[in-house]
Amino acid sequence: MRNQTLPWTSLCVVALITACGGKGGEAPKSDAASGGNASAANSVKPTGKVITVEMIADEKGSRFAPSEIEAHPGDVVRFTLTVGVHNVHFLADSNAGVANLPEPSEMLQLPGQTYDYTVALAPGKTYYFQCDPHVPLGMKGHLKVE
Repeated sequence: MRNQTLPWTSLCVVALITACGGKGGEAPKSDAASGGNASAANSVKPTGKVITVEMIADEKGSRFAPSEIEAHPGDVVRFTLTVGVHNVHFLADSNAGVANLPEPSEMLQLPGQTYDYTVALAPGKTYYFQCDPHVPLGMKGHLKVE
């Protein structure tokens, strides 16, 4: 009798690798230039300033650190996963009347994985963002564009 589990195991491994980006252990990289919005990014040149925001889940809870950010158009806000599984989402209904909001990031799953957003939002306002699965736990923040 032939063992039928080997083909199914192989198929499952291939499906898992494909679903995780296809490059065993490599974290998918985000497009720092577009931040999810190519048309807005084309009009804003990066300044070279990078603001790091950690995405954390630990005994203190799920949070962005810092959760209050000040930036200028062209600055890059680099959301870096430290622990947990998180995303970054600038919701349209929480930023009423704002055009060119960045698309929600993918779920970051590997420690050190990043999502870069080149600030292309209008100055003089504060914009709300959140981690979709952890907003009930208070994982939200504000980006003030100077």
